[in-house]
Amino acid sequence: MSRFAHPAGDRHADLLPEERPPLLPADLNALNPEIWPRTACRVDGALTVGGVDVRDLAKEYGTPLYVIDEEDFRSRCADYRSAFSDSDVYYAGKAFLCRETARWIDQEGLGLDVCSGGELAVALSVGFPPERIAMHGNNKSVAELRKAIEVGVGRIVIDSFEEIARLGYLVDEINGSVPGARDRGTGTRRPKVLIRVTTGVEAHTHEFIATAHDDQKFGFSLSSGAAAEAVRRVLAMPQLELVGLHSHIGSQITDTAGFEVAAQRVASLLVQIRDEHGVVLPELDLGGGYGIPYVEGDDTLDVKILAENLREIVARACKGADLPIPRLTVEPGRGIAGLAGITLYEVGTVKDVEGLRTYISVDGGMSDNIRTALYGAEYTCRLASRVSDAGPMLSRLVGKHCESGDMIVRDLWLPADIVPGDLLAVAGTGAYCRSLANNYNYLPKPAVVAVRDGRSRVIIRRETEEDLLRGQL
Repeated sequence: MSRFAHPAGDRHADLLPEERPPLLPADLNALNPEIWPRTACRVDGALTVGGVDVRDLAKEYGTPLYVIDEEDFRSRCADYRSAFSDSDVYYAGKAFLCRETARWIDQEGLGLDVCSGGELAVALSVGFPPERIAMHGNNKSVAELRKAIEVGVGRIVIDSFEEIARLGYLVDEINGSVPGARDRGTGTRRPKVLIRVTTGVEAHTHEFIATAHDDQKFGFSLSSGAAAEAVRRVLAMPQLELVGLHSHIGSQITDTAGFEVAAQRVASLLVQIRDEHGVVLPELDLGGGYGIPYVEGDDTLDVKILAENLREIVARACKGADLPIPRLTVEPGRGIAGLAGITLYEVGTVKDVEGLRTYISVDGGMSDNIRTALYGAEYTCRLASRVSDAGPMLSRLVGKHCESGDMIVRDLWLPADIVPGDLLAVAGTGAYCRSLANNYNYLPKPAVVAVRDGRSRVIIRRETEEDLLRGQL
């Protein structure tokens, strides 16, 4: 049954499928282990994560509160490292990055994908090995590129013709080859680079997170010949070492069909490079974008099967093109962080609207989770501070911001006895919620707390009003 199904005789039966309420859960208190953190359970009715009662977390740290299950996060790192043991795994820092998670990623033996000078600074601040860092971005600044070269990041993914020229100049400057350049004392630098190729494969996802069709800002188009020209320009520059190609087809992907087509198209470019330049590139980065289940009925990805499928896809593409198999790189972000995190809220108001649904207002909203407003993301929410035997109530979980679109969960069933002061937990918020957090209406960003083995600790403190005012004249 579709998750948009509704009980027979329901007053919503005449609505279009997309307007109907979600599937009524069999148990409003249940925690689906495919959606909630691996250590999540109920103890004496209350939700616990990492062995810590959420009521204690709310009392000690306040709400809204991001809670990260450290064991879950680390175990998913280990899952990817094991499944891709003969490949390279770079955690996509944009999903969620702070100094503590950078330490976890390092300790679990993964590389790190950064997209800005700020993300690079976070990694370097905890001594993350720069040779295990890849630098992405469609408009990297001169300062960002200079820093990446100087610290010796392992890979730079080139995204534009301008960037090729900038890199060449900066390498010369840093190595003292530009007249008047100051010797920076960093030794001879020759960064390893990959060309980001836009393959024309569209992931079955939202327009804003599909990244491989031609009409968008990332990469070099394969069909137009721009990718082949980028290869020519890089190979003509002795300052740069071209080691491979990069392809990313989108986000929240739950099958490998798109990767099959993308790999075949990238392989055709590898053949062209071999035939035109006599160069066989040793690396292929297929990006990330692996999806997670947010609500009942969502598909799940088995990491072992994913790894097997991707290896087979690349092997088939290379065999058909008479190419040696390059070393594979993948970039999971959401697949590691997403299900490790929940967000904890306190109910402020409960408002029934014309008998259609009840609006549950909490103390956060689009400042701590803009994904619902941005591209219609869906979530699972549960009453967290207790269990309830009350009947189901069709609800809309909304924030406190001055926007009608300030919704955290558009439609969901909650117990009909929800009252102000109750704690609600939203699952699957470990990726992109804190990264996209903002200060709309001057709300301070919530704290992030890591939990493990019955203990909790702050890894990002809650912002204060003084933080909001700092910098203003």
